[in-house]
Amino acid sequence: MKALVIEKPYSAIIKEVPYPKPGPNDITIKVERIGICGTDIHIFQGEFLSPYPIIPGHEFSGTVYEVGENVRDFKVGERVTADPSLFCGHCEFCLTNRGNQCENWGALGNTCDGSMAEFVKVPSRNGVKIPDSMSFAEAAFIEPMACVVHGMNRLQLQVGDRVIIFGAGAMGQQLIQSVKMSGASEIVVVDIAQEKLDIALEWGATKTVLSDQIEQDLDTVQYAHGFDVVIDATGIPKVIEQAFDYMGPTAKYLQFGVTPQDAKVEIDPFKIYNNDWTILGSMAINYTFLPAFYWIKEGRIHLNHLISQEISLEETIDFLKGPRDPNDLKVQIKL
Repeated sequence: MKALVIEKPYSAIIKEVPYPKPGPNDITIKVERIGICGTDIHIFQGEFLSPYPIIPGHEFSGTVYEVGENVRDFKVGERVTADPSLFCGHCEFCLTNRGNQCENWGALGNTCDGSMAEFVKVPSRNGVKIPDSMSFAEAAFIEPMACVVHGMNRLQLQVGDRVIIFGAGAMGQQLIQSVKMSGASEIVVVDIAQEKLDIALEWGATKTVLSDQIEQDLDTVQYAHGFDVVIDATGIPKVIEQAFDYMGPTAKYLQFGVTPQDAKVEIDPFKIYNNDWTILGSMAINYTFLPAFYWIKEGRIHLNHLISQEISLEETIDFLKGPRDPNDLKVQIKL
């Protein structure tokens, strides 16, 4: 089969690789759509924990092509997506509902071959059937939405909270809708691209600010005490350091954006102590794939407007190399 293989940092090729025949408890999926995630770019740039060579891709959908001999819940031809998480199920963290901290953590496209290929093999327990009313494009959004759901579970937003979100890319846009659905009174969104901010305003933001104008736009009595919740969806260290300046007393900070592994930021520990701040991380998915599926299935979160490009597998190599359009939201690969 044809696949995109990252052989080492900054080196990717399209090549023929063996077809992933399912084991007894697996299904092999014929891939239709793959979303390109910021993590895929980090893997290409050698900034994540992935081994090489690797087929990236963990946001995907398709149809069942072959089932293992013990599989009874799936049939060839069914439309599906899959949770890419590979938790061991028996370590201390898995047994206490903290699978994303599994001592043997793995994920399709992150620690083993993923979906940027004609076929991908997944454990049947990870598969989720999608209704005919859900497009392959929407189904490829379930994984990133599952990350958002985990972030929201970590955050425990309170009704009426005033929120500022840094980053209005595809993940930021999903966070905006989710924060709105969860009861925020005010949602201020900061980004470098006016086009993204316009979309944010249409889908839930109450105010948008260009990043180079933030000091003058938010330097008012209204924002003097900061926000109840600050979310970073950029993963950019300079932005993260700036984000802490907008935390009010007893505020919560959520680090949602993925940074390079060696990134460092400076923070004033006295402010953490004196202001009763809570600092949270949100790593991938933690048994949140099905809740995200239900949220999308019932139309609570809207996603089609976030697809800014559809490209081929071959075009993906140039996309990974960049430069990328700052107005891009979600780029999907169509097979």
